[in-house]
Amino acid sequence: MAFEPLYQSIIGIARAMFFAQGLGIELTGEKNFPKNGGAVVVVNHTGYMDFVYAGVPAREHKRFIRFMAKKEVFDHKIAGPIMRNLRHIPVDRTGGGDAYAAAVDALRRGELIGVFPEATISRSFEIKDFKTGGARMAQEAGVPILPVTIWGSQRVWSKGLPKNMVRPKVPILIDTAEPVYVTGDPVDFMENLRESMQTNLERLQDRYVELAGPYPQGASWVPRRLGGSAPTLDEANVLDEAEHQARMEKKQRRLQEKRGDGPGSGDEKSGPTTRNDGGEAR
Repeated sequence: MAFEPLYQSIIGIARAMFFAQGLGIELTGEKNFPKNGGAVVVVNHTGYMDFVYAGVPAREHKRFIRFMAKKEVFDHKIAGPIMRNLRHIPVDRTGGGDAYAAAVDALRRGELIGVFPEATISRSFEIKDFKTGGARMAQEAGVPILPVTIWGSQRVWSKGLPKNMVRPKVPILIDTAEPVYVTGDPVDFMENLRESMQTNLERLQDRYVELAGPYPQGASWVPRRLGGSAPTLDEANVLDEAEHQARMEKKQRRLQEKRGDGPGSGDEKSGPTTRNDGGEAR
């Protein structure tokens, strides 16, 4: 294991935070993390802290995960230098070709590359459709996919829910399945992987009841399928699309203002917004 003082210090801080928060972190399958060599770590996404929790089982063999994260994080004056020092990979959501090439190169060097193939937090707390980038990277680099399924993180901090960082005292369940190599068409492979991880998620949800009791009916952090009030997958997709469209329109307005052809400039022409579904990552 290479000595990485900043990464190791952050891990120490995270562990202290878990203890202070009273989190009951339960790991299964952590020995499936490889002792060495590259792999694409595919993680489901229900909360903002998932990238921290996903790194916990990797410490079974003292490994570090390099996450693919949106470029805007690297532009931040404080977070940016930290992200670069930890050797995470910036993704430009308008075109992720450079990030893809950097990830493949890192995989060939034996790194663990973390991806959230849902591209954004699942408001339904079920597993959304997967994008294929992780499978294509693994296939090109000749490394396996390592599926990591997390349940409970939405109770700490998630999209649309109140932040609960101070002593939430909730279970966080993290399962690492056996590594699998990509075969055949990446689209079919990722759909099969999504179904497998959804099965793992439902198993973790059952285990959660054993640890914490029945799910409270109508609770906003509980999937509709389990009696909660979270949006269904279809409803969540509509919300995500509206949010994406608003973000793109805001970005377009800023570009127009920068060029001097925004509202009030006399030029009322504007092109349609387009969506790039291949590059967004957290």
